[in-house]
Amino acid sequence: MQYVVILEEGPESWGAYVPDLPGCVAAGETREEALELIREAIEFHLEGMKEAGDAIPEPHSHSDVVQVNAA
Repeated sequence: MQYVVILEEGPESWGAYVPDLPGCVAAGETREEALELIREAIEFHLEGMKEAGDAIPEPHSHSDVVQVNAA
């Protein structure tokens, strides 16, 4: 499965979350570390859902980039 991951750059770290998996978040010192940690967090999150007998949600979020003129 492929889930959309949102990355946010902070002053000293990066955050990541998965819109389709509420509560699935990670933070790292670099973008690469945040991506690695969110991948692990997704796997852990889904494993917990399976153990609890919860249905695994199908990915339904999409992303795109929109350019605007801010002048």
